[in-house]
Amino acid sequence: MAMADEREWRFLQAFGDKGNVEELAEVDIISTVEFSHDGEFLATGDKGGRIVLFEKHEDRARGVPEFKFYTEFQSHEPEFDYLKSLEIEEKINKIKWLPRQNAAHMLLSTNDKTIKLWKVYEKDIQSVFDTNFDSTPQEKRDPTSITSLRVPKIQRVETAVAAVPRRVYANAHAYHINSVSINSDHETFLSADDLRINLWNLSISDQSFNMVDIKPANMEELTEVITAAEFHPRHCSQFMYSSSKGTIKLCDQRVSALCDQHAKLFEEEEDPANKSFFSEIISSISDVRFSNEGRYIVSRDYLTIKIWDVNMESRPVQTFHIHEYLRSKLCDLYENDCIFDKFECSWSGDDQNIITGSYHNMFHIFDAAGTTDICLEATKTEKKPIKINTSKKQAGGKKKAKDEINPESIDFNRKILHTAWHPRQNLVAVAATNNLFLYAQY
Repeated sequence: MAMADEREWRFLQAFGDKGNVEELAEVDIISTVEFSHDGEFLATGDKGGRIVLFEKHEDRARGVPEFKFYTEFQSHEPEFDYLKSLEIEEKINKIKWLPRQNAAHMLLSTNDKTIKLWKVYEKDIQSVFDTNFDSTPQEKRDPTSITSLRVPKIQRVETAVAAVPRRVYANAHAYHINSVSINSDHETFLSADDLRINLWNLSISDQSFNMVDIKPANMEELTEVITAAEFHPRHCSQFMYSSSKGTIKLCDQRVSALCDQHAKLFEEEEDPANKSFFSEIISSISDVRFSNEGRYIVSRDYLTIKIWDVNMESRPVQTFHIHEYLRSKLCDLYENDCIFDKFECSWSGDDQNIITGSYHNMFHIFDAAGTTDICLEATKTEKKPIKINTSKKQAGGKKKAKDEINPESIDFNRKILHTAWHPRQNLVAVAATNNLFLYAQY
C-alpha cells in the first residue's frame, strides 16, 4: 500500500490544438472517449462525426505507456429528416468497443439517430514488380527485346489501416440516442433515447426489440426522461437506466421481456432544507455505470457523484461533492445553460477509484472507500494535484479554507465532460474541448 501512496498522478500526453476556446471550430470538440477492453487502443469521437484511434506503446525510457495516432475515419455525416424537417447532427454521442476476437477491431458508434458497427483492420498494399514489360517501374521494355518470360512478383509496399461499416442500425429511435451498451453475451446490445430502450442483435440491423417505453399516452403527462442506460457486466438479463428525476431503475428480463416494471429502484430522498427551483435540474443523473464486478453502481448528477450498493436501494453508500461551491451560482449557470451540462464518470479497472470532470478543465479522482479526492487541472504544464480529505470535508459539512475554490475565478467554457479509465492500469483519458489529455499514476 505504501508504494501506491507514494505514486502521484502526472501529466503523460496531450493531443489536439492549443488555442482560444472561443475560437474553436464546433466540429473539433471531442464528444466521447473510450478505451478498448484490453486497453491497447483509445478512441475519441467528435462533433464533426469523426473517430480517431490511438494505439498504446511502451515508453521504455520513462517506464510508462505512450499512445500514438493509429487511424482516423468519418463515422457519421450530417443528415436531414425531410418528414420532420429536422437536421440530424453528425456528432458522435457514444463509442463502444467489442471484445477483440481476431486481428480486426470492432466498435459501435452512434449519433442522435443511427448506430454503426465498424470493422477496423490492417491491410497490406501490394504492387506487382519484375513484369515482362518492365525493366524498372519507371522504364518500359521494348517487346522485341524480350527473349524469355519471367514470373512477375508481388511485394508488400506498405500497411494501411482500413475502417469499413459492417452494419447500420437505423430508424428505431424517435428521440436522440444517449446510450449504447454491449451485453456480456457479446451478441446483443442496447440503445437508449429519452423515452425508449431497444435491444439489438449485432447480426441483425433491420429490427430491434423494445425493452422499455416510458412514453405516456398524453405527452403533457410526461414527468421524466431516460438519461443513461447500461447492461450488467456479468448477468446478460439485467440492465439499468437512470432518469432526469434522479432515480436508477434495475431491470431483469427474466421477470418480463418488456421491462415496464423495474426489479429495483435506487433513490435518495432530498433534504427539504435544500429544495429550490433548481432541485429537479441538478438531481438529474447524467451518467450511470456498473462497477466491473457488478456489485456497485456509480451515478453522476450536476453537483455530486454517488456510489450505490446493488443490495441497498434506500441511499448511496458514498456521496462525493464535485463542485459544491457552485451552489450559490445556480441562477447564473441556469441562464448560461451550463446547469444542463452532462458530466460522465468511469470506474478504475480494479473498482477502487472513480473519475469525473468539472469546470476550469479540472477533474476529480475519488477513492471509492471515501477517503481521498484528488483534483487535477488538465493542462500541458506540470501542475501538482490537489489532495482533499473527503472524510474531514464531509464530517464538517464544508471543505477547509485552503481547499476552497473561488467560483468567480472559474472558466465555464473550459469543462471536462468526457472521461475514461484504462481497464488495467492507473491511466486516465480526459477530453477538454478539442484536446485529449492522458494522466498516469507513477
